[in-house]
Amino acid sequence: MIDPATLVTYVAVVFGFVFIPGPATLLTVARATSSGTKVGIATGAGVAAGDVIHTIMAIVGISAIIAASAMLFSIIKYIGAAYLVYLGIRAIVEKAPADLAGRSLPISAGRAFRQAILTEVLNPKTALFFLAFLPQFVHPQGGFVMLQLMALGTIFVLLGLFSTVVFAVSAGGLGSFLRRNPAVLKWQGKVVGGIYCGLGVRLALQHR
Repeated sequence: MIDPATLVTYVAVVFGFVFIPGPATLLTVARATSSGTKVGIATGAGVAAGDVIHTIMAIVGISAIIAASAMLFSIIKYIGAAYLVYLGIRAIVEKAPADLAGRSLPISAGRAFRQAILTEVLNPKTALFFLAFLPQFVHPQGGFVMLQLMALGTIFVLLGLFSTVVFAVSAGGLGSFLRRNPAVLKWQGKVVGGIYCGLGVRLALQHR
């Protein structure tokens, strides 16, 4: 059982953390702006699913292996960075269709969901965050440690999903306006692609 005071502190810290714009937020906003609110929410859900995987890895100790192995950390980091840059280049080179009224969305919600999961899972920094952050709020005297970690991880995932949905809904409205303006739409893919590439470079350059 997690101490109530510890739980309140944890929720407050996580709530503030998830609303600070980071890679997950930027990815969600970019998707919602270019493809609509539904796709933005699907991206947020994919990020949340990736965080569930990181929570499980932290619990079973896989994240500890990543933390201990510089080579494994680098391999996962560069794979994730390359994937983000790939998405960015695709967004940059794709041309906006001339028929805006009848065009389909650039990406489906299902595809955005899967891409977001892969992007989040391939970010070793997130794995190390869960490994370093969650145990700070676990007290052995409070009962089964694994259950405490599961509870803390679940809270983080739910609050993170809430924040990305808020950002997706807000950005989705902006995206509707942008898609009605061909001049803006012409540069939208390049901006979104630039965000992806920037996230990829940021991931590649970050240190353990």
